This record gives sequence, C-alpha cells and structure tokens, in this order.
Amino acid sequence: MKYLFAFLSILAAVSTVGAAGRSVSYEIDGTPYEGYYVSAGANAPMVLLIHDWDGLTDYEVKRSEMLAEMGYSVFAADLFGAGVRPTKIEDKRQHTGELYKDRQKMRALVAGALEKAKSLGANTGNAVVMGYCFGGAAVLEYARSGADMKGFATFHGGLGTPEGQNYAKAKGQFLIMHGSADTAISMDDFAKLAKELETNGVSHEMITYGGAPHAFTVFGSDRYREDADKKSWRRFSEFLSATLK
Repeated sequence: MKYLFAFLSILAAVSTVGAAGRSVSYEIDGTPYEGYYVSAGANAPMVLLIHDWDGLTDYEVKRSEMLAEMGYSVFAADLFGAGVRPTKIEDKRQHTGELYKDRQKMRALVAGALEKAKSLGANTGNAVVMGYCFGGAAVLEYARSGADMKGFATFHGGLGTPEGQNYAKAKGQFLIMHGSADTAISMDDFAKLAKELETNGVSHEMITYGGAPHAFTVFGSDRYREDADKKSWRRFSEFLSATLK
C-alpha cells in the first residue's frame, strides 16, 4: 500500500484541480485495464505516467493531480490489469517479472495506454512519458522502441538495457533521476546507461541525489527523502516546461 498520507493528500488535491480525475477502463488485446485520467483542458500538454511494482495506486493518482495543478493532462497507465494491485513482494515480482520477460508486451501496454489517452482527447503529440521504479524501466523500454515522444523521465527507475537492445532509435529528451544510495539499482547501472545514451547521441540529463535510497519519492515510506523528492520534482517540472509546448 502507499499509505494513508498519500490518500488524504489526493482528496485535498482533487478539490483544487479544475477538472477532477477519473478512473478509465480500457482493453488491450482483449484484457481489461484500469487507468486514471485527469484533463487540464483542451490541447494541454500531456504526461503519460507509469506506476511502480505496486500497480496503479493512490500514489500515482496523487502525482497525476499534482501535474494537473501545473497545467498538464495526465493519463496514469495500468500495466498489470484491472484489479491487479499486488501487495505481497512475491506477487509484485511475479507481475513485473512477466513483463520483463516479454518486452514486446511491455511496449504494447505503454502504447495502448497512450492510444486510450488520445481517444479521451489528450494531446499525445505533445507529451512526455515518465515512470517510477518498474515504471521507469518501462519508460526506457518504450524509448528504445523509437517512440516519437517529446521526452522520457524516470524517478529511481530500472536502468538496465536487455541484451540485444540499444538506444539507436531513441528520440526526444531524457531525464534520469537516481538516488546514489540505491542498492537495488547501482551507480554502475547509472554510469552504464550514461555511456549508452552518449554513444547513441541521445540528448540526456542524469542526476543523482546523495543519501537517497531506492523509492526516495514515495510519501510516508521509510525510504522517503524529502530533500531529494523536492529537488527531483522541481527539476522534472522544469524539464516539462522546457520540453513541452
């Protein structure tokens, strides 16, 4: 779970947003999914948000509402399936593991969420994809497919590149934010990605936050680091402003 604090914050945020967000049911290859959409108005720039290994929970809803307050329409994708919100570690590993083993499906789920957002009126031609933890890995997977997005951003995301893949077809701007105290995704992984992006001529900025462990942005958790969270969110806000029209 992503803590009562996050849920209460969502309620406060919803009351201040011009148009309240809503759950959205959709299908990909006959499987039902349930995302979350909040519109900031016609032709507003858009953010496609991808969840961590907990699935789409109150945390992603909160972040979506925060972005809507800033003037962005947001579609929070569901990569696990409607009603699939694992709470046990073994279940989280199962659902993420299935997608790590099927990269084409992972790409299709991100693309399918983007298509659903477009059908709802979102401006997908002026959009950035962002994700947390597992969602960060999905963002980079989608980027390697050559997806024509304005930008890709990750917070404490998975940084590894599967064997046989590269960033030769990657487009847009990249922003990678990582905790240097992260023991799940090492600084060696961080450096390797930097070399890959540089080798392939990908425009990128990569930032580390001292003392920040994995999942340093998750409100209320013992891993939450307020300083790193605020700094990374501020930089992401600047990235959106500079990348989207």
